[in-house]
Amino acid sequence: MENYLTLKEMATLWGISTRRVQILCKENRVEGAIFMGNMWFIPKSTMKPSDARIKSGRYMKTNNEND
Repeated sequence: MENYLTLKEMATLWGISTRRVQILCKENRVEGAIFMGNMWFIPKSTMKPSDARIKSGRYMKTNNEND
């Protein structure tokens, strides 16, 4: 497992929280991530996935009740 990093190591490398990396792994957005036992292992060469969260800062909900 020398070519793999843990969640904590990858979070430090990418500059995000370990929880965020864990969520990305669970959503299959981290290429090559492996779940063994109770730990995620991520290949060293894996690039950080793009941030798909809302960028505008506000949630745009459509409401069909008032139409």
